Amino acid sequence: MNLEFFTMSGYGIYVWSAFIFTFFACLVLFFKTKKSLDRLEKDFKQEVEKLSKEQVETLNTGKISKEILTTQAKAK
Repeated sequence: MNLEFFTMSGYGIYVWSAFIFTFFACLVLFFKTKKSLDRLEKDFKQEVEKLSKEQVETLNTGKISKEILTTQAKAK
């Protein structure tokens, strides 16, 4: 493998460190967002369980709420 690709004429340390920093920053943001979304979906499901049957039927007509409820049912 060509070492020049990694060293980039002496600028490789800056380029690769910036790449690694950006990768980890995006990874952290991804996991924080996923954790927050999971918590919000769990809260939504708990609120749905408190609703009457008529309200649940109305809620099931929405595509997003249907996806959330089926996802949470699979997680159990």
